[in-house]
Amino acid sequence: MQLPEKGCLLRIHIGEKNRHEGKPLYSWIVHKAREAGMAGATVLRGMMGYGASSRIKTASILSISEDLPIIIELVDTREQLEQFLHLIEPVIGEGLTTMEKVNIHFYRSGS
Repeated sequence: MQLPEKGCLLRIHIGEKNRHEGKPLYSWIVHKAREAGMAGATVLRGMMGYGASSRIKTASILSISEDLPIIIELVDTREQLEQFLHLIEPVIGEGLTTMEKVNIHFYRSGS
């Protein structure tokens, strides 16, 4: 797969506890991204954060949260990401999504 030099980054912020069809929402999103032919996806687990609820979630030993922040990042063309966002948006009950322009320097497989 070739990606143009000018692409976009879709960033999805959700909670670790968010679920869809019995599995973690982040897992469902990554599998849907693969099915949709997206260039790639990465899931990052935050150590601390808060969102629209203003409730702080932390991995601190004194206050271990079972709902840590999760960020899913996808890079592809704007058109691909917008189509994908329309597919998954109805399933995301709470969270935040952002999209920004990125310069793609290379996209290659090791094999």
